[in-house]
Amino acid sequence: MTKVLTIKDLTYKQNRKTILSSVALELDSGKIVGLLGENGAGKTTLMRLITGSAKGKGQITVSGEAETAKRKAHVSFSEQLHGFSTGYKVEQVVKFYQTVYPDFDLSRYQAMAEFLQIDGTKKLAALSKGMKEKVVIALTLARQTDLYLLDEPFSGIDSMSRKRIISSILQWKPDAATILISDHYVTEIAPILDEIVIVKDQGIAVHTGADTIRDEKGLEIEDYYESFYAGGDNHDEI
Repeated sequence: MTKVLTIKDLTYKQNRKTILSSVALELDSGKIVGLLGENGAGKTTLMRLITGSAKGKGQITVSGEAETAKRKAHVSFSEQLHGFSTGYKVEQVVKFYQTVYPDFDLSRYQAMAEFLQIDGTKKLAALSKGMKEKVVIALTLARQTDLYLLDEPFSGIDSMSRKRIISSILQWKPDAATILISDHYVTEIAPILDEIVIVKDQGIAVHTGADTIRDEKGLEIEDYYESFYAGGDNHDEI
């Protein structure tokens, strides 16, 4: 199976503090992977390093590309809307994405916007936090890339909408693409996960299959994750 992401000996420090140390990780194509860990564990940092928006020491390869500029073409990251004026309308942001990203699929975006009930004529200032999150999700998944990075995508979305979106991610994801999703709602995303990666103590503490946890451990993913952080026994390393 093709490796969409390969990370070797990755270290990142900020203000002389080590956030990630000697990280190694490989992800196959076509997977949905949960990136789990406590706040401050380094999940967002890891995603930013993959996209090239943060610089660390080590090697990161996405779809065979190690050079940052070329790597970015294969990654779609759920960046927030902070860089846009609050006076911008949603449709103007969409137009920007069309201009900047050649792989942006407008028809795909429009289908998701309809599903998520996004009003393109509204200004960003008029959007609730949850609606902004929906816009970000639609923009991110409308690109045709090999690797999607969703960083806490459902934080402001109500429970009913969250469940609808999560259950629909499978139909939005290209078959060969991989989604790496970081989220606090472990129970809700668990049914769509193929694998989980747990970040702890500045590194990747666990990378294993979701079915392995259920079949061999006899645990649900959230229970496994919580017991891992609580210091439970019988957890395998990578």
